[in-house]
Amino acid sequence: MLRTASAQWRGGLKDGKGTISTGSGTLSNTQYSFGTRFESGTGTNPEELIAAAHAGCFSMALSAELGKASITPESIETKCTVTFEKTDAGFTITESHLDLKARIRGGNKAAFDKATTDAKAGCPISRVLNTKITLSTNLES
Repeated sequence: MLRTASAQWRGGLKDGKGTISTGSGTLSNTQYSFGTRFESGTGTNPEELIAAAHAGCFSMALSAELGKASITPESIETKCTVTFEKTDAGFTITESHLDLKARIRGGNKAAFDKATTDAKAGCPISRVLNTKITLSTNLES
């Protein structure tokens, strides 16, 4: 299975602009720039896309892990916040924090805790990130 995305950049770092597109067409010439990455410009940035990928991947992995425990979640809502800061090595994602709110009928806390731990470690995006990954959970039943 292969997935594709492409980026195009024109100009210098601060005055240039680029677009990002995905093979599925979900993103099509979506704008990104210095302003969207380091300030508050309109458009996206690579770190925001990583956060979206991590939130989506973790949510699916958690659903799979809960399924192994014969639990079908009513809902899984994950917000991911990546910390992007300047280090001695240059700008780096230093942390990815997953903030989970899940609704599970019956609320088996032990099975939920095991599933969240396994999903955090086993999610393919978690495995590709070379950074600290933290998780906070809120289980509603």
